[in-house]
Amino acid sequence: MGKKREQWSSNIGFIFASAGAAIGLGAIWKFPYVTGTNGGGAFLLVFIACTLLVGLPMLIAEFVIGRGSKKEAVSAYQKLAPNSRWGHLGKLGVVGCFFLLSFYCVVGGWVLIYTVLSLTGQIIGPTTDYAQLFGSVISTPWIGILGLFIFLILNVIILSLGIKNGIERANNILMPLLFIFFIILVIRSLTLEGASEGVRFFLQPDFTSLSAEGVLYALGQSFFALAVGFSCLVTYSSYLDKKESIPTAAVSVVVMNLFVSILAGLAIFPAIFALGYEPTEGPGLLFVMLPAVFSEIIFGEIFLALFLLLFLFATLTSSFSLLEIIISAFTEKKVSTRKKITIISGLVVFVGGIPAALSFGVLEHVQIFSLSIFDATDYLVSNIMLPIGCLLISLFISFKMERKLMEAEFLSGNNLSSQLFKIWLFLMRFVVPLVIIIVLIASLGIF
Repeated sequence: MGKKREQWSSNIGFIFASAGAAIGLGAIWKFPYVTGTNGGGAFLLVFIACTLLVGLPMLIAEFVIGRGSKKEAVSAYQKLAPNSRWGHLGKLGVVGCFFLLSFYCVVGGWVLIYTVLSLTGQIIGPTTDYAQLFGSVISTPWIGILGLFIFLILNVIILSLGIKNGIERANNILMPLLFIFFIILVIRSLTLEGASEGVRFFLQPDFTSLSAEGVLYALGQSFFALAVGFSCLVTYSSYLDKKESIPTAAVSVVVMNLFVSILAGLAIFPAIFALGYEPTEGPGLLFVMLPAVFSEIIFGEIFLALFLLLFLFATLTSSFSLLEIIISAFTEKKVSTRKKITIISGLVVFVGGIPAALSFGVLEHVQIFSLSIFDATDYLVSNIMLPIGCLLISLFISFKMERKLMEAEFLSGNNLSSQLFKIWLFLMRFVVPLVIIIVLIASLGIF
């Protein structure tokens, strides 16, 4: 007989873990660069509005499905909709997380390598060409594969310990540290001479600089920033006690995610403007621009190391949730085999990630629809699989899951009015699917 299924020891532990799942490459790496290329303050306002109207309802939906079923993603849909094809929605999440991890852990490896280089004083220097350094790191085969391997080892060690001793304990340490490090960096950035121009760019809306495409980017960013779509948080919430409030937990996660996104902007834009750089640097902002920025700041090496550490923490906590959905899919009925399944899952993801790790070097010539292996995998996950997953979840909530169960889960552990449940259900049935379809169509380049 297997061991008893674990639960989070507290609502705070669940909130930190869920926030950790959401706060990663999207909030810290992607948000600043898409904000910088799409109008600054105007983009920020639209992003916040979309997060509240789209991201929050979707987050609550995954929590309701997870706790309502008390099962991991695959079994959750099978239990709530027996003798139907909805179980494939959970399988889509497992497959999607594998593809996502195959390139996400590659970036995690880059962050890990940069963190080590920074801590040993090997990044900032008077003659360092930061673009060349980054190119060298990602194109050298053994460096990319070693970073991927070590990053996955860290995941396997934490996840093999289980929910309370592994994920919850790690997040309870890493999430507060993330906020502390970010606040230190924000304070340093805001005290630079000329930083006010960057603050105005980030916080003062100028809608003339926001295009229709920028609005769609804001929708997409809010949509993906909360880790919804692959049922990762269905799995996390399946471990949540009935006495805890789902809406309260969801609002807490959204607030933390928005807070970190805003902190990222306040840490980066003031420094970039103060030192005469452009905010439209794009995806290379973190690995190329930040070392250049911090090299012109007193104690810059220390501040760069702090930033990379917090980014590593955020990347790890996000990867925990992605790997957990794969692990839990195979350990639902045999909890005692968790460590073995965790190791096997880590090895499978490592092998699957090797092509992406080599796609900037020895496999650079391999193109899929004119994209590198890394970029093609990213496109498949971000522009196709995630939107489809989100749309299907919204349809499942709207037309398949029992209304009484949804309302019971929504209101359990709190004194909220049933009117709020009706508002949430209205958003899920009408607003969220429409927005998802718009984002999906735009992502596919149909218009």
